[in-house]
Amino acid sequence: MAIRQCALEDLVTTMGFWQGKKVLITGHTGFKGAWLSEMLIGRGAQLHGIALPPEQDESLFQKLQLATRMSGTFLDIRDADALARDVQSFAPDIVLHLAAQALVRRSYRDPAETFATNVMGTVHLLESLRQLEKPVTAVIVTTDKVYENSEWVHAYRENDPLGGHDPYSASKAATELVTSSWRRSFGSPRLKIASARAGNVIGGGDWSEDRLVPDIIRALKAEKAIEIRNPASIRPWQHVLDPLDGYLTLAEKLHEAASNAFQSGYNFGPEPADIHSVQTLAEAVIRHWPGQWSDVSDPSAVHEAGRLSLSIDKARSELGWAPVWCFEETIARTIDWYRQVELGADPLQLTRDQIAAFEAAK
Repeated sequence: MAIRQCALEDLVTTMGFWQGKKVLITGHTGFKGAWLSEMLIGRGAQLHGIALPPEQDESLFQKLQLATRMSGTFLDIRDADALARDVQSFAPDIVLHLAAQALVRRSYRDPAETFATNVMGTVHLLESLRQLEKPVTAVIVTTDKVYENSEWVHAYRENDPLGGHDPYSASKAATELVTSSWRRSFGSPRLKIASARAGNVIGGGDWSEDRLVPDIIRALKAEKAIEIRNPASIRPWQHVLDPLDGYLTLAEKLHEAASNAFQSGYNFGPEPADIHSVQTLAEAVIRHWPGQWSDVSDPSAVHEAGRLSLSIDKARSELGWAPVWCFEETIARTIDWYRQVELGADPLQLTRDQIAAFEAAK
């Protein structure tokens, strides 16, 4: 009972921090952005979003009716003038920058668009924040793929070299360099900047193209075999709520710091025991939603990293953050969300219930 009470007290404190804060989320129409928006609505933040309209006919943004529950502007972050006007108009206290071209295989098809969105879009955002005549805190979200991947077994730490084989990974590494440059050149008590590097996130409400769990769900719904391109690839899978909780923890610490503390990059990933292969994930899914999978590996396919893992020691030590849901819990919660929606459950209530369960487990 005492442990439960402490968790609830921590939740009340966290909600108190966000109550009434003016928070800008870029990419609020995306999968992670929609979950993050719902978390912050529950914590009483005054939210504004900047993003492109959802790409899919089915999106979590629409399922949660976020267009009617928060303010937002549809614009392209490559449009520096439009972005600056919107940022100036809202004048945020805290910015969580998630807008990006986030798909590896699409980056091969359109590398210029990937770099323009991920690198120059971030430059445009940071410049618009630099022009604000008020203090502002910014967390720039990148990816676990920012590291020069040597396919080694040890987990990447924040001081390991940046790199990137594919255009997406390279663009995100470049985004980290941009973030570091603005932090060193223009960072101050008035403009605080940090970056967050998360692993492979999964959860209910993702219908993106070329992403493993949405592809699995589409196959299961159609009663077809799940086609797995790289069954042996290792990834740091985690439920979407875990890294989002990390982003919010970092933003709180950064915003309240009286010095330059926390103005750096942080990894958010699962515990080492929860880093698994694509095959392991597929087999875990079909324990909850019966089906079968097939290996469709193509030796001539574009390069995708074979092994990725993150060290979370820095976030644990400096932020007091740790992942909450293990791999099996993550799979169970994810598949339950999709199956319940398929059976007619309210997506908004399901999402709220999972957020409440996550917070109670912290």
